[in-house]
Amino acid sequence: MKVTVRFFAALREIVGKKEETLEFPDDASVTVGKALKVLTKLHGREFSDYVYDTKTNEVRSYLQLLINERSATLKTKLRDGDVLIIVPPVGGG
Repeated sequence: MKVTVRFFAALREIVGKKEETLEFPDDASVTVGKALKVLTKLHGREFSDYVYDTKTNEVRSYLQLLINERSATLKTKLRDGDVLIIVPPVGGG
């Protein structure tokens, strides 16, 4: 199973790319939370500190998680070909 992850703004700078493909066994049950844990292992502490609150270990409330452009939670199951988008806060003026 392949899942594409898209990064924007600060996360793009942290991982050094705009998109990455994660591969899991075809029979694996994969959630958004599991995908984030894999990304943390791949990209280290800077990624982890940006995504997770260091006190609670919860995903930071200002991040929006989307699967195929629809709102998702950490428990949302992923399927082959899904696109996970991690949307950071957007500022403007």
